[in-house]
Amino acid sequence: QVQLVESGGGLVQAGGSLRLSCAASGPTFGRYAMGWFRQAPGKERDFVAAISWTSRTIYYEDSVKGRFTISRDNAKNTVYLQMNSLKPEDTAVYYCAATEVITRKSAEFGSWGQGTQVTVSS
Repeated sequence: QVQLVESGGGLVQAGGSLRLSCAASGPTFGRYAMGWFRQAPGKERDFVAAISWTSRTIYYEDSVKGRFTISRDNAKNTVYLQMNSLKPEDTAVYYCAATEVITRKSAEFGSWGQGTQVTVSS
């Protein structure tokens, strides 16, 4: 499995912005589609966004559409999640994940990072 490491989380006030990064460990990353998920305390892991290898297909969860932007730089083996207009309900641990074919289903992602905490205060 490819090793994924998230970074960029932190504490931000409502309305603020954060940019998350997800770096792959090496050449085993392959031509994977990538996704971002989040899990708030006591809740299930939820889909946030996904992007195909070519960046030609992108999915967003409805609540983040227009606020979050997923992108990738394959030369750097890195996927990003730009989060703007953050809301307290965005507070969660954010995970990146890799899958062979782009999907919104967490069960179809085979590799996961350890997560990065995003806390949005009101």
